[in-house]
Amino acid sequence: MASSEAIGDVAREAGQWLQELGVEPSLFSVGELRAHSPITGEAIGRVKVSGVADVKAAIGAADDAFRSWRNVPAPRRGELVRLLGEELRAAKPHLARLVTLEAGKIASESLGEIQEMIDICDFAVGLSRQLHGLTIATERPGHRMMETWHPLGVVGVITSFNFPVAVWAWNAALALICGDAILWKPSEKTPLTALATHTLLMRACARFGEAPAGLASVLIGGRDVGAFLVEDERVKLVSATGSTAMGRAVAPRLAQRFARAILELGGNNAAIVCPSASLDLATRAIAFAAMGTAGQRCTSLRRLIVHEDIHAALLDRLRAAYASARVGDPRESQTLLGPLIDEAAYAAMRATLDEARTLGGAVTGGERVLAERFPNAYYVTPALVELAEQARVAQRETFAPILFVMKYRNLDEALDMHNSVAHGLASSIFTNELCEAEKFLSAEGSDCGIANVNIGPSGAEIGGAFGGEKDSGGGREAGSDAWKAYMRRATNTINYSKDLPLAQGVRFDL
Repeated sequence: MASSEAIGDVAREAGQWLQELGVEPSLFSVGELRAHSPITGEAIGRVKVSGVADVKAAIGAADDAFRSWRNVPAPRRGELVRLLGEELRAAKPHLARLVTLEAGKIASESLGEIQEMIDICDFAVGLSRQLHGLTIATERPGHRMMETWHPLGVVGVITSFNFPVAVWAWNAALALICGDAILWKPSEKTPLTALATHTLLMRACARFGEAPAGLASVLIGGRDVGAFLVEDERVKLVSATGSTAMGRAVAPRLAQRFARAILELGGNNAAIVCPSASLDLATRAIAFAAMGTAGQRCTSLRRLIVHEDIHAALLDRLRAAYASARVGDPRESQTLLGPLIDEAAYAAMRATLDEARTLGGAVTGGERVLAERFPNAYYVTPALVELAEQARVAQRETFAPILFVMKYRNLDEALDMHNSVAHGLASSIFTNELCEAEKFLSAEGSDCGIANVNIGPSGAEIGGAFGGEKDSGGGREAGSDAWKAYMRRATNTINYSKDLPLAQGVRFDL
């Protein structure tokens, strides 16, 4: 555990890793925006904010780059992404350490985030040789009908602090192989990891040798920078990760100009634990899903709906698991929960727990710890909250390690509780009964974009499309056919005959 004498060490270490990664010192030592580490609360860098002229120039350069990049064959575009994957592999320990310093993640989660970037690069490289349309049966003799896919244009990517680099990679790897240019507006809470990642991409571009100038840029700043991406006609798609409130502001503005949106918003994710479930397996899965990243994932488990017959037994196991989870400096190998991102996150957690108590909730944990050692950082013990029913406090998302625990009598009741919240991102059921699992995955089961059996809702792989429904936004990123969002589709009909038959039997004889 770092002591109060270590204050300042985080900043020195961040500077070391930034220089190891090849980031120009002027990019993280001079500027108006101060980056802070949630580990100690200290400032670890100063970066320049992108002004109006900078943003407009970057959008113009990206639009010019797109017009060139779209003509590069897709497998060749994949070579750039392959080189980016190589750079990420070489830089993995350094970049992961920087994620820990700036976002507060424990070491294994930071390494996992960089691995996720590498994985999406591998996925995209293979996809670059498989961008495909359909050949479609036509009713007209001597004709062929097919669909083709073409690059879309400039893609804006707005990311959040909790996955400061992986979500950019989900979008960037696919956008690049699809023939698009990319503009990245990272969270103002994690600008240093963005600058380091962009440096690696520029290194890959230099090795590639054919990437047009302006193909990718990082724009540092607050909401005003994101607003430029949302409002500029040259930005054809905006992929935005953040709160539901942010999505409600972004979506209408994009729709007004008929631009595309990929919205990855909040989640109030639940797990149902059935009587047949393995309690050992469920306890381990619940503990990671609820406590991982200090509860600061959009897929974090926030509601636990437990059958009344096993409620007491599972709670005993969870209390023991929560008591054993070590809270502390995320750089230390034994730590399982690092800090909350900032004071506002702690205030939101405290307000939610206070409200739960007024509603009769029994709260275990949720205290601030290590305040004497880290007076400007916010470490908390994870909280279990027992509720007699799914009260309003449990029906909204609080970005903190709070798990509401409730009972159910039958599966239909559990599903009603599960689906009654506004969000629809990730979900789980723990059961060894086939019929219960299948019902959960059916049309009358979970209403979420992600529905799992005997694993938690947190920790998606890149091979599947990621995203949710309802107030979670409806967007999809990463695997499956998510690539189609970054391209435009054209339906083509070719007449290779000497005749001109019309569809649907229409006759128009001159």
